[in-house]
Amino acid sequence: MLDNRLMAARSLLVGALALLLAPAPPVRAAEAQPRAVVELFTSEGCSSCPPADAYLGELARRPDVLALAFHVDYWNYIGWTDPYASRLATERQHDYARRLNLRYVYTPQMVINGTTEGVGSEPRVIGPLIKAAEDETALRQHVTVAREPGGRLAVHVDAGAAGEPATLWLVGFDREHKTPVLRGENEGHTLEEYQVVRRCEPIGTWRGPALDLTTAAADPGGEGGVAVLLQLGGTGRIIGAALLKPPES
Repeated sequence: MLDNRLMAARSLLVGALALLLAPAPPVRAAEAQPRAVVELFTSEGCSSCPPADAYLGELARRPDVLALAFHVDYWNYIGWTDPYASRLATERQHDYARRLNLRYVYTPQMVINGTTEGVGSEPRVIGPLIKAAEDETALRQHVTVAREPGGRLAVHVDAGAAGEPATLWLVGFDREHKTPVLRGENEGHTLEEYQVVRRCEPIGTWRGPALDLTTAAADPGGEGGVAVLLQLGGTGRIIGAALLKPPES
């Protein structure tokens, strides 16, 4: 009888030690839920853009704002090729111009929640637009994004009332860059840029029922972050967003 009790006690002790020494399960990184999305359309070839880039860096530090910089490519012809410029950024800005009934595109432009816009270097203009967007609670649909083991991303959209289909955009961005500009309007200056979008692609369509997706990581590199936008009609009103900071943040 005593031997049996000793063996049972030993088994319990071994089991307890195994639990204590076992590696902890991977923790899914928590996402931030911004209340306003600010998209800056900018270019290293534009002499009026650096103040807007700096302002976007300030907005990126706010927990209620998801700030993203889209570098357009139509200023490349004047002598300096922006290394972060993309046709996608230019097309996205043109889509906004059509939806907002603008006669032309320009830099630096900030678009707030896909519905209002203003000159990105003018905080006195952009600040009230952000405040108005937050007061309207335009980001009414709950969206989450988290890293799974192996680096994959799990995206979830709660069920809700959808007046029209909404596109789910997965955005990968770099937190910060410093670029010496050798030619063009900013020749001789070293530009500091923030939240530079390197990848933006649709990953699904939300029509009202709860939606779960798993996708490959969107991080453009070790210094990058991930954002998810839920946007009506492709590039209309943004009704939901989530921000996943880099693993080291």
